[in-house]
Amino acid sequence: MTLPPPVRVGRQQQAPHTDQFDDGPFAFRPATKDGAKARVSIQGVSGSGKTWTGLSVAHGLAEGARFAVIDTERGAASLYVGHRGIQFDSLQMHRYDPRDLVKALAAAAQAGYPVVVVDSLSHFWKGTDGTLDQVEKAKGKYGNNSFAGWKDGTPMQNDMVEALLAYPGHVVVTMRSQTEWVLQENDRGKKEPTMVGLRAEQRRGIEYEFGVAAEMDINNRLRFLKSRCPALHQKVLEQPDGDRDIARPLLDWLRDGAKPVDTATWIDAATAIDATADGLVALYREVEAASALATPLMHPETGQPTNLGDLIRERGAALRAQPDA
Repeated sequence: MTLPPPVRVGRQQQAPHTDQFDDGPFAFRPATKDGAKARVSIQGVSGSGKTWTGLSVAHGLAEGARFAVIDTERGAASLYVGHRGIQFDSLQMHRYDPRDLVKALAAAAQAGYPVVVVDSLSHFWKGTDGTLDQVEKAKGKYGNNSFAGWKDGTPMQNDMVEALLAYPGHVVVTMRSQTEWVLQENDRGKKEPTMVGLRAEQRRGIEYEFGVAAEMDINNRLRFLKSRCPALHQKVLEQPDGDRDIARPLLDWLRDGAKPVDTATWIDAATAIDATADGLVALYREVEAASALATPLMHPETGQPTNLGDLIRERGAALRAQPDA
């Protein structure tokens, strides 16, 4: 199969957003959980057990299949391979550009892993080449204005989060925590630092992007900060079994009254030799309604990371540009 020459070759050279794709109707549809996947974040201090718990959750979500681990912790996750039957494939990363995480997710999607674990997501915020580094590098373009450097850093961060949330399988991330302090007035009327809890080492509030967010303390005690799954709401687990205590209730809830959705069907439709420009607009609307435009994948022609929405746009623009369109 030969597709029209690709228009999009990089983030800075996207196909122009045409009216057909941009100006769709605001159409309400019946709400469903069809195709919904688990999105789990686990944060904690060093030694709290977040890596093992994340792996055991992933094992349960994968239901015996091998899953993928994107490892920033110098192989820490691999020390658990084989324990309680857990088997997975690992990708070791040593630099933490958010765009590289998008590429890794695209590679995992291409390989068909049902679950991907990121251990840990904190490195893509404050590690080498992480978002904070990208902002520092970018500020030189804006007269060393760090605030202006976020013009470059924010889109990278947002694209990374979108790729995580749109991965066509379940996602489990771990994050390091740090103690958070605020200045509060004491009974003598003086301001003093007061510990108010733990905060994930990532962009503030990122844990709430996930359907399930939990924190673990040094005693391996897990507390759910947020859960859209009623069975997990506000629960506290002592030394949790990630498979039994978290993955199984999540899968039961996600599957209740829902139909599976295979993103490969959309990819096949986007790259079909008999696809039409109008048909691709309709496909775009369908994918958009499923909140799956940011689904990471490898471009079928260039082999470079892209996403489903951009692939459909590109193909549609190429077909529109053909003389006999």
